Amino acid sequence: MDFAFLVIDWLGKPVWMWLGFLTVVVALLVFDLGVLHRENREIEVRESLVLSSMYIALGLAFGGFVWWQLGSESGLNYLTGFVVEKTLALDNVFVIALIFSFFAVPRKYQHRVLFWGILGVIVLRAIMIGLGATLVSQFSWVLYVFAAFLIITGIKMLWIGEKEPDIGNNPIVGFLRRRFNVTDQHHGEAFFVRKANPVTGQLTWFMTPLFMALVMVEIADVIFAVDSVPAIFAITTDPFIVYTSNIFAILGLRALYFALAAMIHRFRYLKPALAIVLIFIGSKIFVADLLGLEKFPATLSLSITFAIIGSGVVWSLIKTRPTAPFAGKMKNVQIDGE
Repeated sequence: MDFAFLVIDWLGKPVWMWLGFLTVVVALLVFDLGVLHRENREIEVRESLVLSSMYIALGLAFGGFVWWQLGSESGLNYLTGFVVEKTLALDNVFVIALIFSFFAVPRKYQHRVLFWGILGVIVLRAIMIGLGATLVSQFSWVLYVFAAFLIITGIKMLWIGEKEPDIGNNPIVGFLRRRFNVTDQHHGEAFFVRKANPVTGQLTWFMTPLFMALVMVEIADVIFAVDSVPAIFAITTDPFIVYTSNIFAILGLRALYFALAAMIHRFRYLKPALAIVLIFIGSKIFVADLLGLEKFPATLSLSITFAIIGSGVVWSLIKTRPTAPFAGKMKNVQIDGE
């Protein structure tokens, strides 16, 4: 059998590197769903932390592989992208908790929604990153548009803040309920159920709240990708590093969710830190041009990113340690049981 195709260049990297990455991702998903979570059950905080640590370790190990194969600069860019995406995902956790609360998703079925959500993310991010890479390669000025967008987004997060999303009045939820048959009751792990139409009496397929929650989780990721994808392109334009750092960061989000959802109020001051990170990542492209640099130094970029995010985490934990000022707020988004 001829394996010459494995060394063919595709999006700047040989095919074998892409296949190797996809093989690792598929193996992790199969192991997660087929071995660890073959049956629907609640995910405890301790298990969530252990699994999340495993995913972080694997993501960092892949970063070591990138460093070994592609050099130190690529390795540092991968690690910066991984850290930024992982941190931006914390906002996603809060929104997912709101979605699960609104649709009263039982704890033992939340992992199922998140698993299929991850599969959707892998495809959607591939499309968005592919389009972004094409635009950047054809029109170099697009990178400056991404950078300006990040700066504006960061300033908005700092000074204006963000309103808590109103799931009940979301236009997507309203559209689905108007255009499709939707049942208000859960039917186990089923996304669709066949039951008698209350008007015609005929057997008809109905969407369950579990499927509605899945749709909203996917939409939430697309919205967050609007920030995170330009942020990674502002770090590096290499499609392989952009995509792999994104996916490895997101793979662990499902595992980390069950621990973070219970303590998200402890990260009160992380959002301002994220806003500063977005402003820094966007502005460093313009700073590099002003200083006559081909690229902003990867080591300095990673160090500054780590310092900003680390400061936000530490300050949040210190300020929320004596009391939990958002405890009452989080009661409203507490994950419902059956």
